[in-house]
Amino acid sequence: MKGWLMKDIKGFLIDLDGVLYVGDRVIEGACEAIGLLRKRKYRYRFVSNTTRKCRRTIVGKLSKMGFVISEEEIITPPVAANAYMKDNGKQHAYLLITGDAVEDFEQSSCFTPEGRIDCVIIGDAGDKINYASLNTAFRHLMDGAELIALEKDRYWMAPEGLSLSAGPFVSALEFASGKNATVIGKPSKAFFDRALYDLGLRPDQVAMIGDDIITDVGGAHGIGMKSILVKTGKYRKDTVNNSLIKPTYIIESLAHLIDML
Repeated sequence: MKGWLMKDIKGFLIDLDGVLYVGDRVIEGACEAIGLLRKRKYRYRFVSNTTRKCRRTIVGKLSKMGFVISEEEIITPPVAANAYMKDNGKQHAYLLITGDAVEDFEQSSCFTPEGRIDCVIIGDAGDKINYASLNTAFRHLMDGAELIALEKDRYWMAPEGLSLSAGPFVSALEFASGKNATVIGKPSKAFFDRALYDLGLRPDQVAMIGDDIITDVGGAHGIGMKSILVKTGKYRKDTVNNSLIKPTYIIESLAHLIDML
């Protein structure tokens, strides 16, 4: 197996939660795998659907776990959403998110909390999702705002177990408003296009490494990339077996990437 599987691959897109770590636990061998990619001069970006943390916080967490990763090497939906707002002339957003991810919006000149709302941006908002917040978002949508989903995952692996992600609530707002959300995070083509642009590589030169059969593997295949599904994080054997999406490769964990290089 070693070597020939990756002979045409020059870069990797790598998910964070579930691939490098789960909660506060580092996946065994993940640091060494990233170190080998760096040593062999592969190009890579870390692509996460997390909408709770800004890049500064993500880098801080990764650093404590032993990873040497810069903010510029991380692409998240808030970063992509800033670019989307600028490109489409959006200036006033209602943010339905939690945590310090708002910092990545405040660094952008396109984010202003005052004035008429022209887009509703929803991510994994946790306990901020309630009737009042959803109804406020709904009213803005009915007044003409665009619905932007930072991600549309069904669930994620929290330290205490599987937990609802943004997807179910995005679907609720779509149903109520009659509008289709513009999805900014994985598995949208726009998200992967941005990541490939950062790498400076073609889709056929890049492999996506993730733990989600839909957002990681499906998104990668949709743009013409290879995929590597890891059996960590949210991986579920029955989900993979029942899916029409089939990964290019399945490995036990990121540590086993070493055997493919």
